[in-house]
Amino acid sequence: MLNLPNLLTMSRIVIIPVVVATFFFDSPTMRWVGVTLFTIAGITDFFDGYLARRENQVSNLGRFLDPIADKLLVASVLLLTVAFDRVGPWSYLPALVILLREIAISGLREFLAELRVSVPVTKLAKAKTTVQMIALGFLIVGNDAPWWIPAELIGEIGIWIAAIITFITGYDYLKAGIRYMAGNPPTTP
Repeated sequence: MLNLPNLLTMSRIVIIPVVVATFFFDSPTMRWVGVTLFTIAGITDFFDGYLARRENQVSNLGRFLDPIADKLLVASVLLLTVAFDRVGPWSYLPALVILLREIAISGLREFLAELRVSVPVTKLAKAKTTVQMIALGFLIVGNDAPWWIPAELIGEIGIWIAAIITFITGYDYLKAGIRYMAGNPPTTP
């Protein structure tokens, strides 16, 4: 069912190859085009869910596509910031933590979906996504930010903060999922 929230989610997926292309045509202009498109994608991430809930247009397609769009966007930019040396080697570890958590939790969600168990997104997980998006935006611009904005430093600190939150939320999801894997789902009062 194509509604405005689903179109916003799909637009986020369509923007990804264009953001990726900006890394290959590196120039100050392309970095700003990349961060602008990335920011637009981040804004659609907020509005697709907000509009779906507000307009009562939550759909199976939207529930399926939204987390995929988020993960594709974050993973592609994380990989490219590493590949194009927009982060120092000390930030490879948090990038890896973020990528591995996203893959693990996606697998867990798929497993739990087969059991008809919904895994709601927590407020902390939403905060993690916000921190990731902000940090990655700074890393896309990098040293082409105005001289008074230490974009690379802000981005790298942000990636570390996001990785810590990522680890915590991944652990929380995994802990809840293990109960189902062990055949001991939590009981509801």
